[in-house]
Order: sequence, then C-alpha cells, then structure tokens
Amino acid sequence: MDVYGEALRMASGIRDDYIRAITCARVGYYMYRAKNPDYKTAFKYALNAVASIENPALTVKALIEIGTHLKGIDPKASQKVFQQAYESITEFPEPLRDDLLGELVTRLLELNLPNDALFYAVDIRDSVKRNDLLLKVLRIYLRNGNMRRAWLVVERIDEEPWRSIAQLETIKEHLKREEFGSAIRILSELKSEYWLEEAMKEVAVHLKNASVPVDTYEKFVEVALGMSSEGGFEVLRSLLIGLARQGEIDFVMGILERLQPGERLSLLEDIAKTSIDSKEALSALLGRLEGEEFERVAGVVMDGLLSKRADSRYLSIIREVGERTREDAIRVKVTTYLSKLGEFDEALKFARSVRGNYLRSLAFGSVAVYRLKSGDIDGAIDAAREVKDPRWGSWLLSEILTRILEQQAGGEVRENLEEGAERQRVLWEKH
Repeated sequence: MDVYGEALRMASGIRDDYIRAITCARVGYYMYRAKNPDYKTAFKYALNAVASIENPALTVKALIEIGTHLKGIDPKASQKVFQQAYESITEFPEPLRDDLLGELVTRLLELNLPNDALFYAVDIRDSVKRNDLLLKVLRIYLRNGNMRRAWLVVERIDEEPWRSIAQLETIKEHLKREEFGSAIRILSELKSEYWLEEAMKEVAVHLKNASVPVDTYEKFVEVALGMSSEGGFEVLRSLLIGLARQGEIDFVMGILERLQPGERLSLLEDIAKTSIDSKEALSALLGRLEGEEFERVAGVVMDGLLSKRADSRYLSIIREVGERTREDAIRVKVTTYLSKLGEFDEALKFARSVRGNYLRSLAFGSVAVYRLKSGDIDGAIDAAREVKDPRWGSWLLSEILTRILEQQAGGEVRENLEEGAERQRVLWEKH
C-alpha cells in the first residue's frame, strides 16, 4: 500500500478548505522526508486549497503554515509564500493587521529567520507590539553572534524602555565576548539611570569573570564619573557594589578615595549591606576602614548579620568588630550575636565593656535570654544580676523571671528586649 499516496488522496478530499490546505502541506513535508517525489504535488494541492478559503484571516494563517513546512524543503518557495501572506495582511484593518503581522514575525523567529522577521516587524504600527517583537529579533541576532545586525535592530528602537533594554542586552553580549570597548560605547549612550545601574551590575560580574587588568575597570569608572553628578554617582554606586561583591575590595577602596566624605560613607554602607552574604568581602572591607567609617560600616554589618540566622562562619568578623569598636551600641549587637551562637563567655566579656546602664541592661539581657533558650535558667539569672544599676537591674531581672515562667508554661522565650527597655526608659524620663 502506498501510504503517502493514500494520505494525500484522503487529505485532498477534506471538505474544509483551511484544514485541507494545512493538511496537504503537512503530508507534503513528510513525503519529502521520505524522499517521495510526489511531495511537490502535495504542496500544489495545499496552495490550491488556499485559493478557495473565503475567510481572509484563515487564508493568511494557512499561508504561514505552508511557508513553515516549505522552509526546510525549498527556502525560496517558502519566502515567496511568506511574502504572499504579508501582502494579504497589509489589506487588513487595525488591530487585526498588526496581530497577523505579529504571528508572521513570531513564526519566522521560530524558524530562525531573523532577517525576514525584521523586515516585517518594522511595518507593525502599534509601538508596543512592534518594539516587543524587535527585542525578540534582537535576541536571535545576539544568540547567533551577529552583532552588526543586532546593532541595526537597536537603532530601529527609539522608544523607552525598549531601547534601554535592547542596549543592555547588547552590552551583555559584548561583555560575554570580552569586547569591552563596544560595551563602553553603548554604555555611554544609555539615557536611563535605572538601566545604567543594571548595566553596571552586569559589567561588574563580567569584568571579574574575565580576569581583566585594573585599567579596564578604570575605563568603566570613567564612564560613570563623566556623567552628570547625581546620575553618575548612582551608576558608579552600582559598579562599585558589584565589584565589591566580586571581591575587588582593593580597587573599590582606591576609587572611593576620589569621592567626597559623604558620598564615600554612603557607598561604604551600601557595599556592606549588599555584601552581607559574603564573609570574605565583609572581612576585607572592615579591615580597610578606620575611625568613623569603621563604626558606621560595623553597625550596618551587625544589623545585617543579626537579621539572619546566626552562623559561626562569621565569628571572626564578630570578634573583630567587638575588639575594635568604641561604640557601646555596637558592643550590644556583638554580645547578642555571640549569645545567639552560644559563645556565652565571649558574650559576657563584651557585655561587661558596655558602660551606659540602659545599653548594659540590653547586653546582659541578650546573654540571659539566649542562656534561657539553651535551658540554662541559673545562667540566665546570673547574667541578669550583672546589671548593678538598681532600676535597670530590677527591670531586667523582672523580664527574665517572666520569661522563665512563660517557658515553664510551655511558651517560647521571647528574644526582643529592646521594645520593653525603650518603653521603660521613656517612662522613667517622664516620671
């Protein structure tokens, strides 16, 4: 039995013209794959069926299907069919015209025909649909490594945010290829501060991975510094934060020396916040700071670490902050973190160095709370009694005794003493 001939005979007898057209095209495709010479007859039947379709939109859809099946068989014939579909589409009113053009462009992209897709995409009138599809065309060119054509697409996009997105995607590809000069050229053309910041984050990652020399970093820094003061600072912030996260602390600190003290301190705090998951970056950063800068950044680091689950990997950083800081408020945070880790002897050492009665009660309170959580009731009471001030000592002992009873009643030990201490301080100040 001639399976293909029988399939074609049955397909050509389908009453619905649209279904007959696309079915004959499918049969023709499989006949070609089986090296059956009658595949041409199948496509002829398909095109004849298209001529009988009364619904113009279905005519276009059928042509797109036929062109798709012809693509791997006869590219020139496929291109003619797609052109025929396009010519029919141009006669449609909006929004159907743009919808069908979008379908044609999407199919051409699926077939990896970005040149044809670009030709038709630029004729879409709705700017949102057009720019969305142009971005898809751009991504195909970038994926194929055709940077010249990619840049032609970028030039076709003149509305935001699509243009900035297109520039960013092109920058990413240049960075992957280590074409840093091209990346810098496009960077300097970005108008949106938001997309500039996003681009600089990508730059930081790729520069590190490429192991480029320091003077390459400098070129990107100059792009940021050459911009308007406010915009340039935000872009520089993104780049330096990214480089710090990649471990380039020495380079970052060198750039920070060029900035005003206020800008420098702000950036140092941001770098600390975004590096909180990197023990190495935090350690390197703190090791290069002195005086007020160290105190401010140490406070940010401790806040960030206390907001997360305690981790003994950070123990060396906690000890360094505790030994170097002159701020009682930071010593309280060090004490709290050490208590969370169960390092009670060290926690007590730092708690005893806290001077003010209010903060001292919080420091010993942290030790007491975490001793209690570990099941050491006597240790918790002893820690509470370390506060010698009559009022604050009494207050802390009251809090700890209450928590002991709550624990005995089956409740969890509440950790936060600060809110209650603040309310008590306000009460005493008023009375």
